[in-house]
Amino acid sequence: MKQNKSAPTRRDVAERAGVSVTIVSYVLNNNRYVAKEKRDRVLQAVKELHYRPNTVARALKGKKSNHILFIADNISNEHFGKIVEEMDRIAYDKGYLISLLADRNDAEFVSQVISRQVDGIIISSASFDEEYVQQLIDSGVPVVLLMSREYAGIDSRAGRIDTGLYEGMRECVEFLVRKGRRNLLYIDRISKHGRFSTMEDLRYRAFCEQMRESGLELTNESIVTGCSTEQELFDLVCRKIKSGMPVDGIVGRNDNMACVAMRAALACGRRIPQDISVIGFDNSRMSAYVTPALTSMEIDRATVAAAIINMLDAMIRGEDAGEQYVRTRLVEREST
Repeated sequence: MKQNKSAPTRRDVAERAGVSVTIVSYVLNNNRYVAKEKRDRVLQAVKELHYRPNTVARALKGKKSNHILFIADNISNEHFGKIVEEMDRIAYDKGYLISLLADRNDAEFVSQVISRQVDGIIISSASFDEEYVQQLIDSGVPVVLLMSREYAGIDSRAGRIDTGLYEGMRECVEFLVRKGRRNLLYIDRISKHGRFSTMEDLRYRAFCEQMRESGLELTNESIVTGCSTEQELFDLVCRKIKSGMPVDGIVGRNDNMACVAMRAALACGRRIPQDISVIGFDNSRMSAYVTPALTSMEIDRATVAAAIINMLDAMIRGEDAGEQYVRTRLVEREST
């Protein structure tokens, strides 16, 4: 029997989900209430069949929303704030409005996002489940990923913006090694849920791999992670230093983490940079005004923002997803 290779239709989704075509339309168009159990079955069928709504047809029917969602895991971070500010300016000039959402790792959140019928979605999250990312892509909405981690299981329909996190973090380690530092601490993100970074996280993986390539000792004690508050992080760094653990370099996942660790080192009587060199990431506004001023790896936020909106706009207009790389730049200050 000859296999049908045509793209799946709404009728196929309806048959797989055990509902009517009308219910499928209600779920995808979000123009009627549908019970959660039925909605979940439809979304699961969409995923399994790799169904992609005809976005061209939607546009012809006048359903273009001119609305973009930005899903992030830390919406209070200054780094994201600056990127969103720049994205908002560029997007507005193109006729779009941007809404900011903190990610929630559950199916209901994904269902709500899909039901909004936005024109495009931007995702920047180290913790948002890959399965949910794929569901958003499978819904037919153009998605651009701001690469804070590897997305090994995500197909090529998603656009990708590489902001240089991996290469930038490796450069941070190399820079400290050239300064003669051999015993480095990595300060991971603060998480209210006690989440740990994994090797999928680009900054964490880059630190570990460059430590090994530089011939430096890397143990569990080299990683400060699992803290839920700045005070908890401060106390943990102090305990490590006071225990006699040799530390002559600190690398922060971002500038905030680096600054908390630097204050802890100073509180323990260590001199910066004579005893311990400290380097951050993002080159946030605070980095130039703390004492001593913080060396940091700068992300070109303006270029990143333009790359995101231009790529997403092209995808909304029917062009294929692409990839773009944005270089980081080391800004050296007094802390190293």
